[in-house]
Amino acid sequence: MHKRTMTLNLTEAEMSALESLCREKELSKTQVMKQALRLYQYIEARVKLGEKVFVEDSLKKEKAEIKFL
Repeated sequence: MHKRTMTLNLTEAEMSALESLCREKELSKTQVMKQALRLYQYIEARVKLGEKVFVEDSLKKEKAEIKFL
């Protein structure tokens, strides 16, 4: 598999969020970004099929739809 390198410019808040996720998950920045990309691809594929994506508060049993641009 051929790999390519890219440069990503993030705001201070975005970098802080990425670094926080890395610490919490004990993953590298590359690993977190790859997971984020796979998740985004999965959700986009489901939405293209006409499905909706929700999150649910397990205590209140309230659901909220996640919408993507």
